[in-house]
Amino acid sequence: MSLEVDTTDVQAVRLRVARDYWRLFPAGDQDFVGRVFSEVVDCFQGRHPEFQAIDARYHDLEHTLQGTLCFSTLLRRRAEAGARPVLREETFQLGLLAILLHDTGYLKRREDLEGTGAKYTATHVNRSCDFAERFLAARGFTLRQIQAVQGMIRCTGLGVNIGALQFAGEEERIAGHALGTADLLGQMAAADYPEKLPILYLEFAESAAHNQGRGGSGGAAFASAEELIRKTPGFWRHYVLPKVEQDFGGLHRFLVDPATGRNQYLDLIEANLERLQRQLAAEAAA
Repeated sequence: MSLEVDTTDVQAVRLRVARDYWRLFPAGDQDFVGRVFSEVVDCFQGRHPEFQAIDARYHDLEHTLQGTLCFSTLLRRRAEAGARPVLREETFQLGLLAILLHDTGYLKRREDLEGTGAKYTATHVNRSCDFAERFLAARGFTLRQIQAVQGMIRCTGLGVNIGALQFAGEEERIAGHALGTADLLGQMAAADYPEKLPILYLEFAESAAHNQGRGGSGGAAFASAEELIRKTPGFWRHYVLPKVEQDFGGLHRFLVDPATGRNQYLDLIEANLERLQRQLAAEAAA
């Protein structure tokens, strides 16, 4: 069981998002999706004049594509369900930019030769907002639009108080909550999510070492990869589910496929967690 779109394939994700966009806005800017995908992918692949290619191994380009696919699917199905308020084309555009840019805080500048971008884990949301500001201002977006994108990006912060975030209106708030939902569900539904947890641990460990070397607390989130894996089912039950249900208003329900009545993202996550539980039980019995 896996998602129907291969998130290792940039063009496959781009095409699916473009189809969603065209379906929702048939009279809209038909080149928008292709244009912003190309420009953001260039940044991740090292074609930005000031930044290197992404070298964080968990928060890589595919991680961004996983969230982007989930975000686009959610907003399309929300529109098809007749939910109100109806999101305007501009709101969808700003939301798409936000999900594509939400982890650009892991990118290292050209002169930064120490470690990987994972060292910026603790500050990556603010760095992503700064990157988005420069990226969007260079392309003629207004201050209001830039602030909207930054507010949406802030929805992805693990410790952020979602209720304290300021949005210009209900549409922007919904797009931000959809982005936060997609960021969490997109990665946890990935077929290789269990296998990538040790890589996620290494990112946390690098960030802790980086902060310690600069006067920060240096405390690692987990003592080992094994601890992270062991605590992941609880992370789902006690953090992710309450967050998507309460903070993000249950928008994940729009991911249900009306043809089957199933939420593929939740099904895939549950399958991954069952796999982890079997792995943990086998290790305990060994």
